[in-house]
Amino acid sequence: MKINDQAREELWTQVGHLTDEDINRKPSDNEWSIKQVLEHLYLMEGGVTKTIQAQLTSGEQNNVAEKPIELTVNRSTKVQAPEFATPTEESATLEELKAKLNATHSTLREFAESTSDAQLEEKSYPHPVFGEMNLKQWIPFIGYHELRHIDQIIEVKQKLDL
Repeated sequence: MKINDQAREELWTQVGHLTDEDINRKPSDNEWSIKQVLEHLYLMEGGVTKTIQAQLTSGEQNNVAEKPIELTVNRSTKVQAPEFATPTEESATLEELKAKLNATHSTLREFAESTSDAQLEEKSYPHPVFGEMNLKQWIPFIGYHELRHIDQIIEVKQKLDL
């Protein structure tokens, strides 16, 4: 959870001073607002946590090699957001988004702390870019994914002069 906690701390640093109006503005029609990035992050964290919890209980044993998940931060490779993690066009407040992000982070933490590495390493779930990943790697993947989107938030802030 170390990378996850570092990413979350950096996320709060990047958005903590923004207004609700700031986060709901889009730099262009075909780019996400900061609100949409934050929504994507809690949808992804919550969805991945539920998926790996389900795989742990019902998935078959499948030992797979570790993947280079740290490459997730490289934004030169574009990846389409999965349907379950696609944000809406609706407005939201920063406080609402913080509460949702705190809730998904707490759920992930509880799962990670109550499950052994051995249990997580013997089962896997496919990632659209990396292929089969063991469940243990999915936990830090969420942190690297968040770091990727923090870079996106920084870009949006620059485009909006925030």
